[in-house]
Amino acid sequence: MLKAEAYGLGAARAATALAQAGARVFFTATLGEALSVRQALGDGPQILVLNGPSENDVALFTPARIAPVLNSLAQIKLWDGRGPAALHIDTGMNRLGIGPEELAQAASLLKGSSLVSVMSHLACGGDLGHAFNETQRVRFVDAASLFPNAPLSLAATAGALMGPSFHFDLIRPGIGLYGSGGLDAGNPTLAAAAKIEAPILQVRDAAAGETFGYGAAFTAPRPMRTATVAIGYADGFLRALGQRGYGFFAGAKRPILGRISMDLTIVDVTGCAEAQPGAMVEFLGPNAPLDEVAQLAGTAPYEILTTFAGTVRRGGAA
Repeated sequence: MLKAEAYGLGAARAATALAQAGARVFFTATLGEALSVRQALGDGPQILVLNGPSENDVALFTPARIAPVLNSLAQIKLWDGRGPAALHIDTGMNRLGIGPEELAQAASLLKGSSLVSVMSHLACGGDLGHAFNETQRVRFVDAASLFPNAPLSLAATAGALMGPSFHFDLIRPGIGLYGSGGLDAGNPTLAAAAKIEAPILQVRDAAAGETFGYGAAFTAPRPMRTATVAIGYADGFLRALGQRGYGFFAGAKRPILGRISMDLTIVDVTGCAEAQPGAMVEFLGPNAPLDEVAQLAGTAPYEILTTFAGTVRRGGAA
């Protein structure tokens, strides 16, 4: 899964690494993303566009050897058998896909077409024990029976953790490739795929009672040593991590003091002689795991990567 610039890590680099590891089927959200991936990979790997074709771009798919995922009767009619395509069946997400009342008509329209996949998506995959996962699996099997010759795909990262009954012919790992298990709780420990560091700009000693940052949101309870680091919410480092998150430096987690600013973050380096201007502080990586950072921010690891990792990669701020 390479949508959103491979979850912020850079689609071209990720696609190349995954292809070298043996991946041969890739998904993007838009045709523009798919064209960039095709340029990076060359001929051979299969590339599918999850959002499907529109009237403005339908003619561009076939020359680039890119297949659309058809999500509606209108898209099926627009595609009109121009080449290989996938079909998305809605089994309960109510987002994209052919609804149950449209299946018979979709099967009729696609008769004789080359379907490279029939797919659906789990709404509650983040909870491995959620009863709706099995409901959707059964619905998917029933609906896919109308397309007997097509390979089947239901599982993204979380679905892949549910076992063989959810795997079918193709799994579509996304966040699992980039450092998170994709679960609401109890994630497996995965290797970090991104490391984000930023340099210390200034170190200062503060007396008890002094305040830090905008709104004087933190007051020193004792004499402290602090480091101002060159990273902030303009780099995608979420403001919600103020006074909740940390930077990892010199073998320890260094709490964030006060609010995160646009370009700056203050961390507690009391008792740390190594804290000097130019030294690098880790905010995401092996010592600041993606799932933990997301939990502290009160959000999903998907948002952390696509905003934090994606922004700093483009801007080069960290």
